[in-house]
Amino acid sequence: MSIIHDMIHINTNQNVEVINITSNVNDIIRKHDITNGLVNISTKHTTSSIMINEDEEGLKKDYVKFLEKIVPNDNYLHDRIDNNATSHLKAMLTTPTQTLPIIDGKISLGTWQSIFFVELDGPRSNRTINIMIIGD
Repeated sequence: MSIIHDMIHINTNQNVEVINITSNVNDIIRKHDITNGLVNISTKHTTSSIMINEDEEGLKKDYVKFLEKIVPNDNYLHDRIDNNATSHLKAMLTTPTQTLPIIDGKISLGTWQSIFFVELDGPRSNRTINIMIIGD
């Protein structure tokens, strides 16, 4: 049994952006020659999240629109500090981490499932995603 830590670094280009990182995670699993186990994917930022869903452009745009509808721009108290309260509030509605099984050397996902890094306060450079693997 091995415990492995690796990272993915991402630069984002939009204020809210949904970026497929499935191949990045699978590359790390292959790099460390893991056959079976668990992978935990977590963002190190309070204005981003990790999501599992379908990689379809219309759905990703609908998701961004949905978040903007739920958390509209308003006069939030946190904006006095760094003017990004909406980003923090959107992140609170999502999740910073996902844990998935690794079976036969790759992530066990459903037919339409992909793993996404969701930027909620971009554009940003050098966003860090922790990858923790327990497996053999």
